[in-house]
Amino acid sequence: MLLWSPFQAYLSSRGEIVPPKVIDTGRLTYGQATADWQERLNVDRMREERAERARQVMRKYGVAVLLEASAPNIRYLTGLIGFPLPQTRYCLFFADHPTVMYEHNGWFHQMPDQAPWIKEWRPARGWLAGAPGQEASRYQSKLFAGEIAQELKDRGLLDEKIAVGGLDGMASAALAEAGVSNMTASAPLMLEARMIKTPDEIDCLKMVAAICNGIWFRVWESVRPGMSDTELGRIVASAGYEFGAEFSHTAGWRSGPMTFEQGFSNSGRLLQSGDLMFGSVCGFTYMGYSSCTIRTMSLLKKPPEKAKDWYKEVLERVDTIISEIKPGASSDMAARHFPPAAKYGYKLEEELLTAENGHGVGLGATSGYDYPIFNRQWGLKFPVEFQEGMVVAVETREGEKRVGAARLENMVVVTKDGAEIIDTFPRDEILVAPR
Repeated sequence: MLLWSPFQAYLSSRGEIVPPKVIDTGRLTYGQATADWQERLNVDRMREERAERARQVMRKYGVAVLLEASAPNIRYLTGLIGFPLPQTRYCLFFADHPTVMYEHNGWFHQMPDQAPWIKEWRPARGWLAGAPGQEASRYQSKLFAGEIAQELKDRGLLDEKIAVGGLDGMASAALAEAGVSNMTASAPLMLEARMIKTPDEIDCLKMVAAICNGIWFRVWESVRPGMSDTELGRIVASAGYEFGAEFSHTAGWRSGPMTFEQGFSNSGRLLQSGDLMFGSVCGFTYMGYSSCTIRTMSLLKKPPEKAKDWYKEVLERVDTIISEIKPGASSDMAARHFPPAAKYGYKLEEELLTAENGHGVGLGATSGYDYPIFNRQWGLKFPVEFQEGMVVAVETREGEKRVGAARLENMVVVTKDGAEIIDTFPRDEILVAPR
């Protein structure tokens, strides 16, 4: 939560922006194991509440069925994971009928008794992004579209609005030829459904934040001069799995002259004493829910005064932005605190895209952001309203090219009382590493 002192409240009443002191509350009371004696993460409830939220959004927009091939959206709708190649699996998710799951190869044969909440299974038609060749791919896409059209006919839904996602142009053309003509994009609907997290979803995000807490501590105690950033990545990937991540990876490590602006990472650079360094411990997942955290460290030496000034500005900016995040507040009030591109001599706000922003987090390690996203690029002109149950990450940075940079990113839950930071690794200063 965000705690305001009487003095801060007084200054706020005068129109002065004073960052509140940030504290964390609402920590999980349980771990990753199941138990019969304590209410913990309830995956059945989470699946059911996600599906019902999707149906509510579908009914709001008059959509009778979703034809979804995007992996994170399939998981949101069905609770299923599967083969990672695109367009090798998909589902028909109905507003008023049981879901039909089209699965790939061994998943089709293995999963029906492993996921009994899905009652109807079909083998998926796939054409591997056109790799079999145009004629073979068109042939497969027509078989795919014919089966989908028949399922819709059987339910009297062929002429109803169908939202389609994660499929290529060949699939869309084949569907239209098969008589599925009332199509719209599923992405806006799914983003709206995923925007507000259920209590169980929030607990998943708190769990992955706790995993990241352990990862950051492992970095703090392990990093040393002479180590390559790729070796650090190996340690991080191992730590993620050790602490219970469903998906772990090397993260993105930048150090010394490569910290501003953030570009390529894990290049094999040898870390040196006095380097400022940070990593994007992002995309680690628990039950599919993804992390987004960044901290800055100074290798072996105390950071110079310039770096301390950068970090002071970064910390105050993040706290000020978070103080604007509360139910009913407009996102442009938070976005205005991000620095304009002109501060760094840039011509376009696009040059800061993903460097200075707040964004929703949720299902999927690499599938993009959830609603809302607020920044200066579009956030001042197209604000949205913060709502209870949103989970966002706020990130910003300061630095100098080929000298160094300080960076910070926090994960935040929007509660009825304000914003709650859920990634708890120390953030008040640049830590000297190793500890």
